[in-house]
Amino acid sequence: MSNTTTLLGALPTEHRKRLLRIARHTSFPAGTRLFEEGGHADRFWVVDTGTVVLDMHVPGRRSPVIETLGHGELIGWSWLFPPYVWQLGAAAQTPVRADEFDALAVRLMCENDPALGAVVGQWVGRVLAHRLQAARTRLLDLYAPYGSGSGARG
Repeated sequence: MSNTTTLLGALPTEHRKRLLRIARHTSFPAGTRLFEEGGHADRFWVVDTGTVVLDMHVPGRRSPVIETLGHGELIGWSWLFPPYVWQLGAAAQTPVRADEFDALAVRLMCENDPALGAVVGQWVGRVLAHRLQAARTRLLDLYAPYGSGSGARG
């Protein structure tokens, strides 16, 4: 993932500091499900240490891993867009420490500060675009007759 999709690279210092003031430090043991596809998206996380895998429900098959996230990366984008329903699932691949954010509180902050709202929206939009491309590539690699053609396996 590019630097512009991590919290550090995406948000100017003053906006990042404002968000981090409302963060709650949390941790998850390896194997913990953070959320399930279709569940209510009422929070999000930024990884401090460890790795989280994003997966997608595929009927009749094991859920494929779409992407692996690490330090500074956003876990969850569905909290920003109605109807606030997770589009993927997520699980801690290793022990994880992360900053957890209450989605409603962040949405209210963004509503009350248009500059903050603009940078958060751009950040989440870049993450969303990246995740959609990663999902497309991964699903083509797994299920299309000739894969994605990208040569990337994983």
